[in-house]
Amino acid sequence: FYSGNTTYTMNPALRARIGFDPIRSYEPIGMIGTVPLAIVAHPSAPADSLAKLIALAKQKPGQLTMASFGAGTSSHFVGELFKAQSGISMVHVPYKGSAPMMQDLIGGQIPFAVDTTLAAGPQAQAGRIKVLAVSSPKRAINLPDVPTLAESGLPGFDLTAWGALVAPRGLPADVRGALVKSLAAAMATPAMREDLRRVGIEVLDEPPSAYEARVNRELPAMRALV
Repeated sequence: FYSGNTTYTMNPALRARIGFDPIRSYEPIGMIGTVPLAIVAHPSAPADSLAKLIALAKQKPGQLTMASFGAGTSSHFVGELFKAQSGISMVHVPYKGSAPMMQDLIGGQIPFAVDTTLAAGPQAQAGRIKVLAVSSPKRAINLPDVPTLAESGLPGFDLTAWGALVAPRGLPADVRGALVKSLAAAMATPAMREDLRRVGIEVLDEPPSAYEARVNRELPAMRALV
C-alpha cells in the first residue's frame, strides 16, 4: 500500500475511528519522498510576500479567503498551521481537488490558496499565479527562488506531503526483507531518482524505520492542530 501522510497522520488526527492504526496496522517497506506545499496567490492579489499577506490578514481579520484542495487534506493542514503560527484569521474555502481550485485561482475567483509545488510550479513559471512561500524546511527543488515559510517569519515551520510504502503488519520476515531490499534498489537507480525529481518529488534517503518516526512525531502535532 502506497499513500501519504494525509492517510498516515492527518486522517487519524481528524477521526477517532478510521479502521486502522498507522503504526500497529503496517510494516514499513520504505520511504519514497516529500512534496512541499506552497502558499499561492492570483497575480492581482494585494500581497507579493508572506509578510505582506500576514499584515493584510491582520488588518482585515476574517475577511480574506484561502482555499485548499479539500477539507482534511495536507493543503488544508498547511493552511491552518500557517494561520495558527502567524496569528491570523482567514476563511477556509475547501475544493474537491487541486485542479478545480487552481482553475479558480488562475481565473481570479479566489485570491489565495495552498497547493503542492507540483501543481504550483508550472503555473508560476507561466506567470498565471505567484508563489509566496513553501512549507518545507528547505526551498523546493522546482521553485528555488521562493523562500520557505520559516525564512519568511515563521521559524521552524515544516509540514510537507510525504509518501511511504507499507504492507500489512505480520508479514513474514523474509518477505518483508525482500520487499525492503527491492524497493531500496529501485530507489537507488539514477533513472528513478531523476523521474521523481523531475516532477518535484524530493527523494527521502531514509530507512524504513523512518516511517514510524515520522508518524510518532507528526501525529501528535496534527492532533494538536485539529
